[in-house]
Amino acid sequence: MTFPVVGMVGGGQLARMTHEAGIPLGIKFKLLSDTPQDSAAQVVSEVVIGDYRDLDTLRAFARGCDVLTFDHEHVPTEHLRALEADGIPIRPGPDALVHAQDKGVMRAKLDAIGAPCPRHRVVSDPADVERFAAEGDGFPVVLKTVRGGYDGKGVWIVRSSKEAAEPFLAGVPVLAEEKVSFVRELAANVVRSPHGQAVAYPVVESIQVDGVCDTVIAPAPDLSPRLSAQAQQLALRVADELDVVGHLAVELFEIRDQGSGEPAILVNELAMRPHNSGHWTQDGAITSQFANHVRAVLDLPLGDPRPRATWTVMANVLGGDYPDMYAAYLHCMARDPQLKIHMYGKDVKPGRKVGHVNTYGDDLADVRERAAHAAGYLRGTITE
Repeated sequence: MTFPVVGMVGGGQLARMTHEAGIPLGIKFKLLSDTPQDSAAQVVSEVVIGDYRDLDTLRAFARGCDVLTFDHEHVPTEHLRALEADGIPIRPGPDALVHAQDKGVMRAKLDAIGAPCPRHRVVSDPADVERFAAEGDGFPVVLKTVRGGYDGKGVWIVRSSKEAAEPFLAGVPVLAEEKVSFVRELAANVVRSPHGQAVAYPVVESIQVDGVCDTVIAPAPDLSPRLSAQAQQLALRVADELDVVGHLAVELFEIRDQGSGEPAILVNELAMRPHNSGHWTQDGAITSQFANHVRAVLDLPLGDPRPRATWTVMANVLGGDYPDMYAAYLHCMARDPQLKIHMYGKDVKPGRKVGHVNTYGDDLADVRERAAHAAGYLRGTITE
């Protein structure tokens, strides 16, 4: 019996958890990692250490793989096109992935398909930022480097043209967006296979702290069925229009429509890989985002995305001044036998994502408190 080999480019926690989801299926993984200490490199049996920015390295890595997928969006687009020309299945393909790699390309495509977005345009210098601000409601505005940003990096909120100089120092194009006055942040997660089958997970609320995801609540509390369906349909349409294969996270702003005052949504970002807003699915959905991503890239039938519990809450565990997190397991597990802990094998550094916890149940206040307590105790900010 022959099982396929999935080549995973990137050795972070997303690769680690995707590999975990493939184990019950007997799927073999081959990993291209920066270092042997990377999160996924600690658990995958076949690891190649190399630079994903080098085409020869990518070509050598792809030998023996049935399909290539990614745990980040940073592989150069031209390299992916070269691999595709070599006959290597790339999922998601470069024509899709470029919309997650380049925010300017993403915004242009979303405009073309009629997806609701904040006002935006690519700007050339601080004076152009001032003109962009004057075209709308003035400062502040949001500036983003079109490539390379994540977890708040590569994003600036500027209140004058004098503050707008730093984003241009990177030497890459800069996207200006209006600063949206939003009610909260949502995420619509969908998975699509090569033959077009697609599934949608419940829309979640994503709570950010200092530009980093802190808590995810599934499903988003008090979200109207109308807006929930609209968000899911939008994500499915984006996946289809962009020909995404695998997991797609559509990060959204919930706003109040200026005309009607009714709740509405705007697209904030796209991610074409398993995503932090979908980590709750490991324990809270019938089929996790990781398992469905594996199924999609192999063109297997997709699994049921429905939730297992009324509420599931994911809380990220960030590094703090308490490096011995294992010692905290005794308290956390004794206090909450239903708690699910997922650690990434990373060195503990202040502010670094080193794991997450999932809790679930019928009482949202209780589920949130349990998740917050466990994440805080593991970090060392809660001591009782």
